[in-house]
Amino acid sequence: MNPDSTFTRPPLPAALEVWSKLLAERSYSTDLLWIFEENLCFEKLPSAPGGFKLGFQTQFAPPPAEALDMAYEHFCESAARIVFYRLGGCQGRSLCLVLGDEWLESRGAADGYCRRDDWRMSFYPGRHDEIEEVTDMQRWLRRLKRGRPLHDLDFSMTLAAIEEMKFHGRVLAPYERFAGQILGKLRRLFAHAK
Repeated sequence: MNPDSTFTRPPLPAALEVWSKLLAERSYSTDLLWIFEENLCFEKLPSAPGGFKLGFQTQFAPPPAEALDMAYEHFCESAARIVFYRLGGCQGRSLCLVLGDEWLESRGAADGYCRRDDWRMSFYPGRHDEIEEVTDMQRWLRRLKRGRPLHDLDFSMTLAAIEEMKFHGRVLAPYERFAGQILGKLRRLFAHAK
C-alpha cells in the first residue's frame, strides 16, 4: 500500500465492532481486557519458542479505564498503521493491545494480520494460546526489558504515555522526560541540603 494514499480512521466504537466480530468468527472471547506495555511480562525460558515466555499482569500497573480511548486517539493523530492485537486468552477473556507504528505497515495475511487499508488499520486475532497472569511481584520485577528480539508488541502504547497525556495533554518528548527527571533529582538534593 502506498503510505501517501488517503484513509479515514473510524471512531473507536466502529473499530471495536469490527474487532469483536472478527474475534467471534474465530471463536475467541469478545470479553476484552486491554493491556499496555507495562503489563507485559517477558521472562527468559530457554525451552520456550524464541527463548522467552510471555505473561501479563494488571495487579502492579493497572490500566486506567480511559487508557484505550486515549491510546487510540493518540495513534489516530499519526498516519502510522494502527493494530488491534490479541495476545491470547486468560480466564475467558481476550487479552488485547493497541499498537501503532509505520513498522507494522508491512504486516499482512501471511503474518496473520487482517488489513483494513481504507482505515490504515490491521487486526491480529492471534492463536488460542492461554496467557498466564503473573501475580508474583518478584517475577514481574525480574521480567526481561532488554536483550530479546524486536517484537510487534514493542509498538504498544505505554501507561507512562497515558499518564503524560492525562497530566500534560500530550505525550512528552524524550528531552522533556529527561528534564523532568533532572528537576526531580535537583529538588530532592536541595531538600536534603536544607
